[in-house]
Amino acid sequence: MGANKRGCSGNRHWFALLSRSISRKLAKTPGKTIGNRPSSTLSRLAGYPLGLIAPAPAPLPALTEGILRDALEDAGLSLPLRETGVAIGSSRGCQTDWEDFAAQRRTLTHSSQSWLRSLPHQAAIQTAARLETTGPVLAPMAACATAFWAIFRGVELIKQGWCDRAIAGGVEAPVTPLTLAGFERMGALARTGCYPFDRQREGLVLGEGGAFLVLESQDLAERRGAKIYGRLSGFGFTCDAYHVSAPQLDGKSAAIALKNCLESAQVTPHQIDFLHAHGTGTQLNDQREAQLIQAFFPQIPVSSTKGATGHTLGASGALAIAFSLMALRSQQLPPCVGLQNPAFELNLVRESYVAPLDRVLCLSFGFGGQNAAIALERAD
Repeated sequence: MGANKRGCSGNRHWFALLSRSISRKLAKTPGKTIGNRPSSTLSRLAGYPLGLIAPAPAPLPALTEGILRDALEDAGLSLPLRETGVAIGSSRGCQTDWEDFAAQRRTLTHSSQSWLRSLPHQAAIQTAARLETTGPVLAPMAACATAFWAIFRGVELIKQGWCDRAIAGGVEAPVTPLTLAGFERMGALARTGCYPFDRQREGLVLGEGGAFLVLESQDLAERRGAKIYGRLSGFGFTCDAYHVSAPQLDGKSAAIALKNCLESAQVTPHQIDFLHAHGTGTQLNDQREAQLIQAFFPQIPVSSTKGATGHTLGASGALAIAFSLMALRSQQLPPCVGLQNPAFELNLVRESYVAPLDRVLCLSFGFGGQNAAIALERAD
C-alpha cells in the first residue's frame, strides 16, 4: 500500500495523522501564482487554505510515480510486473495541462504529444507503463467516488481471473485556477480550515495526493508471504439521479448502497467496529451523511480524516481505505481532525485511541449523486 500526502509514505502518514501533526500543513496560500499565470481570479482565491505537498501544486505524473514507488516498496515487489492489472482513477486528471493549453493558446499540431499525455486516463497508463504490464488497465471516473470504483474494479479483475494481482486506487492533482474558481462560486470552499461534522464547519479544503493498494488473491499473498493489511469484503454503489452536485437529502439511494455493501460482506450493522466517513466539512454532505450514519450506526466510532489531508476529490476514497486498513492493522482509531464542537449526535473520535477492530466500513460520495461503500475485514 502506498500513499502520498505531504510527501509521506503510508506508514509515516498514518503516524502523522494519529499525532495530528499532519494538519499543520493545511495552511492558507500566500498571494502567489497557481499554475503558470497570475490573474484577478487567482488573486481573489489566494487566501483559501489548500492541502499542498510543496509551496506550488504538484503535477499528476510526479504524484503518480511517488505513490506507485511507495506501494511497491511496501509490498516488497520489484519491477517488472508484467501480468498485473491496473485500476487507477482520477476525477481531474491532467486538468492543469489543459488549462495551460488554453491559456497559452497552444495548437494541437504544436503540442500533440503533450496533449496525448494529458488525457484523463494518464495515471493508469503511466502506472501500466512503469509496471511493463500486459494485463488489463482501467481508469474509472466517478467524481469523488472515483477511487472506490477503481478499487472495486481491481478486486473484480482478480475475482474474474484476469489477473492474480492488481494495483488500484486514486490520485489527484486538482489545485488549479478553474477548480478553485468553480468551488468558490458554489460557496463550497472553507476560509480557515476543514472541520468535518462541526457546528462551525465552513466547507472543503482542496488537497492533492492519493493512495494505491496492491490487491492480490489470497493464494498469491500467502504463497509469497506478503504483508497483509486486511481484506476487502463488500461493496455497494448507487446513484441519486437527482442533481448535478447536491446530494438527495432523504438519503434513500445512499442507504441502498450501504445496505448492499453490508449484504455483500455478509455482516450486520452491529458487526461494524468503526466507520470512516466521507466527511467533507460542507453543510449538505455532513448533514446528509450524519443522518445516514445515525440511522444505521448510532453508537460506533466515526471519523473523517479530511481535516488532516484536505479533500483530494477522486483520490479521497483511496486515502480513506488506506487509513482504515492501517487502523485494522494497528488496532487504533484515527481522530476526526478539526472537530471542536460536534453538530450531530455521532460517536465522533476526538483523539486517537486503541480499540479492538475486526470490521470497518468506509463511505464515499460524489457529484452527480454518487454513493459508494466498501467494507473491510482484519486479516486473519
